[in-house]
Amino acid sequence: MTASQGKPAKKERPELTTHPWGRRIIILIVAAYITALILGPVIALFAGAFREGPGAIQAALSQPGVLSAFWLTILIGLFVVAVHAILGTVVAWVFVRDRFPGRNLINGLMDMPFAVSPVVVGYMLLLLFGRNGIFGPLLAPLGVRVAFAIPGMVLATLFVTLPFMIRELIPVLENFGISQEQAAATIGANGWQIFRRITFPALRWGFIYGVTLTFARALGEFGAVLVIGGGVQGRTETATLYIYRALDERNYVGAYSAALILGIFSLGLVLGTDYIRRREQERN
Repeated sequence: MTASQGKPAKKERPELTTHPWGRRIIILIVAAYITALILGPVIALFAGAFREGPGAIQAALSQPGVLSAFWLTILIGLFVVAVHAILGTVVAWVFVRDRFPGRNLINGLMDMPFAVSPVVVGYMLLLLFGRNGIFGPLLAPLGVRVAFAIPGMVLATLFVTLPFMIRELIPVLENFGISQEQAAATIGANGWQIFRRITFPALRWGFIYGVTLTFARALGEFGAVLVIGGGVQGRTETATLYIYRALDERNYVGAYSAALILGIFSLGLVLGTDYIRRREQERN
C-alpha cells in the first residue's frame, strides 16, 4: 500500500461559488450584515456608557434601585430556567417518543411566543389575573396577587421563553433514536437509569444551549413584564424596566450602562457556551 493510499482522503471544503471574487463579496456581505446588527449596537452602548467616564458608570450602577432591579431580573431568570429545564425536557421527550391526538395543534401553539407581541402577552395576563379579570377575584380572598406583582412577571417570562428549551431538544432526540435505549432496557436498566446514563448525555449540549438561550431571553424581557408588573421601583422593576425609566428621566449614562451590562452578559453566555463546545469537540 502506498503512502497516498494509507492516508484518508482530505475532505473538500464546500465553496459558496466557483468565482473567487463572488465568494469574497458574499462573505463581505455576511460580515457587514452581522456587524451592523450585533456589533453596531454594542459599540453604541459602549460609547454612550463611557461618555462621562468610568466613574459615572460606577455611580449609576451602584444605586440601590439599580442593584435591586438586576437582582430581580436574575432571580426571575433562574426560576424560569429551572422550570423549563425540567418541564421543557419532559415536553420534548413526549413529543418525540409518543404520538397522541392534538399533537400537531400543541406543536403549533408552542411557537406562539415567537409570533405574539410580549405587550399582548402582558395584556392577556391582565385580563386573566387583574382586579377585574377572570381569576383575579378568585385569588384575592386567598391573598394571592398575580397582576402588578412578581408572580405575574414570572408567568409572562415563562410564556415568552417557552419554545427555546423544547426546540433545542426535539431535533437532538429525533437524531439520537431509540436503539441505545432499547439495548439498555434489554439488559435490565430501568427508565431512570436509561435516561441518566444513555439519553441525557446525548442531550447534554442541546440542554445546555436551551438553558443558555432561555436565560438570555429572560434577562432581556421587557414588554410583557412592563404590562403585567407595572415597573414599580423597588418592587417590580427589572433591569430592562430600569433602563426604560432611566431613559424617560434622561439618565442616559445609567440607561446605557445597564443596557451594556445586560448585553455583554447575554452575549457572553451564548459565545461562551459555543466556545466550550468547540473546544470539547476539538479534544475529542
